[in-house]
Amino acid sequence: MDGFEDRTALITGGTSGIGLAVAGRLIDAGAAVVVTGRDEERGAAAVRELRRRGAAHFVAADVADPDHAIAAVDRAVELLGRLDLLVNNAGIGIVAGALETSLQGFDAVMGVNLRGAFVTAKAAFPHLEATGGSMIHVASDAGVSGEAEIAIYSVSKAALIMLSNMLAIEGARRGVRSNALCPGDTEPGMRHMTEPGAEERPDDPSMWPVPPVGRIGRAEDVADAVLYLASDRASFVNGVALLLDGGMRAGMRTGGPPVGG
Repeated sequence: MDGFEDRTALITGGTSGIGLAVAGRLIDAGAAVVVTGRDEERGAAAVRELRRRGAAHFVAADVADPDHAIAAVDRAVELLGRLDLLVNNAGIGIVAGALETSLQGFDAVMGVNLRGAFVTAKAAFPHLEATGGSMIHVASDAGVSGEAEIAIYSVSKAALIMLSNMLAIEGARRGVRSNALCPGDTEPGMRHMTEPGAEERPDDPSMWPVPPVGRIGRAEDVADAVLYLASDRASFVNGVALLLDGGMRAGMRTGGPPVGG
């Protein structure tokens, strides 16, 4: 895999789970990174961990707030000196059907998963254009085939895939690639799966069906895909939505019993 020495990356929602794994992989490959998140204590802990491996910074930001999203990009460029890669990873969800989801819940999910990604991508684009960089949007397999129990999350991720496609078309003329990753169930799972104001209810991986490959996805699987899509070896890869689900969407009822079942 191509080295990332002298390259830089901004990872939104990078203080835990997939985002933290992506940051670690990029640092191991030689990049300097900025991770964002809403929790400053968690951000400080993430940076302490990442700095054992290389150059890392934390910027407190809630991408649902456009001012925060734009300021985070500006601060990342200030800290890193340039920007070669944006990973739009920040995301939240609600375990509820479409008709059970409140308007507040709908706005919260769309505000982070779609509008936050849009604002961040727009703010980052001039910097990526200057370096010939790329952007990667962490969507979901639920954005490819909807899941009724997380209905509005599915809608937001489907829209994020289409946003990535539109950015791929416009960006290609200006030397910036855009791709989406669509992970299936991935340990350690999402931290934010409740209505706004409700007690946080994280995912429970022990209840997930096992994909045909025989194991649950790991955050490092997504990080490895980011490393490829961001590399020069993927210079002709633009506008894709890559499934990372162990074969779950290859056919109907392909999953095994829950882990431990």
